Order: sequence, then C-alpha cells, then structure tokens
Amino acid sequence: MATCGSMAQPHTGASEYLGITNQGSYIMGPRHCPSSTLLPASAAMTPQYKNYDTYPAPSPMRRSLTTLPWRPSTYYQTAKVNPCSAVTRSMPEPMSARTQLAELESLKVPPVFAAARNALYTRFTCNDWMASNQGSYLASDRVRGGSERLRMDTSRLCREYDDRMMRNQAAVGKRLGERLGDISFWKSELNNELDQLISETNALNEAKRILEKNLAETENPLHIAQECLYNREKRQSIDLVHDCPEKELIREVDLIKRCQERMRNTVDRANVQLGLNRAAQHELERDSGDKFIAQNLDTTSQQLRMTSRGIAYHDGVHRIDNSISVPETWAKYTNDNIQRSQAERAASKQMRNEIETVLNTCNNEMWQEWNAVNTALSHRIQETIDARNKLQNHLNKTLQEIYDMEKNIELLKKAIQEKERAMQVAQTRLDTRLRRPNVELCRDAAHNQLVEEVSQLIDTVDHLQHRLREAENALQALLRTKGALEQDLSIKNNTLFIDREKCMAMRKTFPIAPRLVAIS
Repeated sequence: MATCGSMAQPHTGASEYLGITNQGSYIMGPRHCPSSTLLPASAAMTPQYKNYDTYPAPSPMRRSLTTLPWRPSTYYQTAKVNPCSAVTRSMPEPMSARTQLAELESLKVPPVFAAARNALYTRFTCNDWMASNQGSYLASDRVRGGSERLRMDTSRLCREYDDRMMRNQAAVGKRLGERLGDISFWKSELNNELDQLISETNALNEAKRILEKNLAETENPLHIAQECLYNREKRQSIDLVHDCPEKELIREVDLIKRCQERMRNTVDRANVQLGLNRAAQHELERDSGDKFIAQNLDTTSQQLRMTSRGIAYHDGVHRIDNSISVPETWAKYTNDNIQRSQAERAASKQMRNEIETVLNTCNNEMWQEWNAVNTALSHRIQETIDARNKLQNHLNKTLQEIYDMEKNIELLKKAIQEKERAMQVAQTRLDTRLRRPNVELCRDAAHNQLVEEVSQLIDTVDHLQHRLREAENALQALLRTKGALEQDLSIKNNTLFIDREKCMAMRKTFPIAPRLVAIS
C-alpha cells in the first residue's frame, strides 16, 4: 500500500528469485499523512490493523510470475510482523479488489511504520545479497587473475622476444664475423697469388728478353759457318771432297737455323703465356676488388647496432633476392680464379724453364758443334801434317778401341744373360711358392726377399741394357771416327792452308757467350 503518495512495492516470497523485475502500481486514493512523526500508542494501533491470519489464501492468479505485469494492478498484502521472530508471511484469504481498496483507504499507518513495513517487502534476501557480493568477489578475483596472468604472460613474452632478438642479432653478428673471416682469408689468398703472379710475369718478361737477345746473337756463328763453307769450296782436284769438317760445318749451319726457329717459336709461346698471365691477373684484381668492397660493407653491417646512426626502415628488402651465388659457388669462384692463376703461373714457370732449356740446349749444341767443327778441322790439319806417320797410328788405336768396345759389348751381353737366368730362378721360386695350400700361403721373409730380389734384378738388367746401348753408341761413334781418319789420308797442302789459315783463323773464339736464365 502506498503511503504519502509513495509507490507500492511488489510482493515477492522470502525464498523466491523471480529473475525479472516486477512492475509496481500506484494506488489513487486520499493522502493520509500524519501530523507527527512519532509512533502512536499501541492501543491506538490495535484496532486499526487487521489480522490477516484469518484471511483466505490468495488466488493462484495473484501468485503467477508470468501473468504479473511490470506494474501489477493487484495490491500487495501486508504481513504480520513479530519483532522477536523471523520474518513470516501468512497467506491472506482471497477477497475482492473493491474490498481491498476500501480497507487500504481506511488504514492510517505512521510513516516510520510504513517504511519498516516496506523494508519487509524488498525484492532480495540476505542470501541473495551475500551471493551477489560473493559473485562480485569471485568475478573480481577472476578478472584480476586473468589480468594478472595477461600481465605476466605479456612480460614473459616481451622478455622472450627481447632475448630472441638479442640472440638473433648475436647470431647474425657471428655469421657476419665468420663471413668476414672467409672474405679475409680468400682476399689474402688472392693478394698472395696476385703478388706471385706479378713476380712470375716479370720474370717471364725478363726471360723472354734474354731469349730475344740470344736469338739476335745467333747470326754471328751462322755467318762464320757459312763463310767457312764458302772457303772450303776453293779446294782443288781430289781434295774437293765432302769431308768431316764440311759435314760439321753444314750440320752447324742447319743446327743454328733450327735453334733460331726454336727460339722464335718459344718467343711466340712466351708472348701467348704473358697474355694468359695478364688475363689471370685481371681476374684476380677484379675478384680482390669485389672482396674489398664486400668486406667493407659486411664490416659496416657487423658494426651496426640499435643505437647506430643511419639505420632506417627498408620495406620489402627482405623479399629482394638478387644473389647470384651461394657460399659453395662463391668459394668455388675464387678458388677457380686462384687455381687458374696457379695453373698459369705454373705454365709460366714451365715456359721460363723451357726458355732456359732452349737457351742452354741451343748454346750447348752450337758450342758442341762449334767445337766439333774445330776438332774436325784440327784433325784434318793434323792428319794432313802427319799424313803418313800418324795416320796409321790413329787407325790402329781406333781399331783397338773398336775391338775393346766390342769385347765390352760382349761382356755386357753375357752379364745380361746371367741376370736373366737369375731372374728365371727367382721368378720360378715365387711361382713354386704360390702353390702352398691354405694358410701356408704366407707373406713371409722369404717371399719378401724374393720380391726384392726380382725388383733388384729388373733394375740391374735395365741398367745393363742402358750401358749396352751406350756402348753400342760409342762403338758407332768409333766407327765413324775410323771412317773420318781413313778419309783424312787424302788431304793435301791446299786443304791444310784453307783449313788452318782461313777457317781456323775465324773459329778461334765462340761468338756467343752462354747465358743462363735464373729461375726465381
């Protein structure tokens, strides 16, 4: 019921939870506002309040939760209050709405009691209040727990990402350091190889210069040999023969021309090798320059930190892959350049050795041929002087030497035959021991000795055969000398004058000083 025009509170059970908010209704009736706020006497209150215990129970329609609007048109019933006991509510007898309106209008309740009575008709109980508070506590704990877990996870995640970032930067720095080490290693290898290649190229240039100078100096002995041949054409009658000095002179001219041709070919190949050296040097210099730039860039990249100046965003740079090599092909490229340079350097060194060999061989051959011509002329002159007295003596000595050499050849052949018999014995022993059964087929000391004996016999036979070939060559030389001595018997005074006065006068000294190329 409304007092002083206040809104009536909806009626709810003590243990019911409606789940929705009920509507209240306003009672339009006369205002009964007491003139005093003091409570009236208990005697005065007794006849004014009705005992609702005798009222019949309300109709089921009034207890329906689904049929009650937000502001129900029904009136809430008053309950009997016992201050000393728990709040109870009796179910009044059903009555008509008109009767209830009449009774409510006749009641005059002081405001204090009206407030106390309204407090009994609140919508929630203490259990609801405690449950609500407990739910608030639990919700607060749950939210705070989730927030705390989120904060802890966020802090842990930040630390993990920071640690991962530092590890990644350290790993990248380590990789850059390793890369710089690789670049420094290959750059030092390139520089060392480049220095050696430059030195080799300079040495080859010097060797080529010496070879060209020797080539120009070969014209002097060629002119002397040709002049000797022209003078020997002035021999008369039977003395105009094709003797040993003339042969040696012709051989000398041919040898000098062949040496000149060999020197020219060597000079041409040296020029080609110099071009290859310069090409390899260019590749090494370009690779070394590229590695110098890459080393500077990687050094700058390794020194970059989060506090460094010049760092900025470069969007999409991680998606750009303009690399044209991998570490294997990168190292292989430099290694190929070094190997190419080493190959060219080895070829250049081989060319210098060849130049030295050509110079020494040509000089030695020309010197030997020069001496051979002089010897032949000397023999010719000596034989002319001692034509009758010494010719037979030389022939006898030559024949004796031929005889001794033939004996020596027979001795060598016999020695080789004996070694062959010993070889047969040793190999037969080895072949016989191969038939030992099972585990008896042992590599013992006897087997090793037999193998060593066979090897020594093979070396001995090879050496003796080499000596035999040398002896046969010497025998052939002696036979040629014998023929030359027999031919010298017909030399006369004219030949002696030509050989001694004209030819030997020009051939006193060799016109070329032998030069050796020093190999660094």
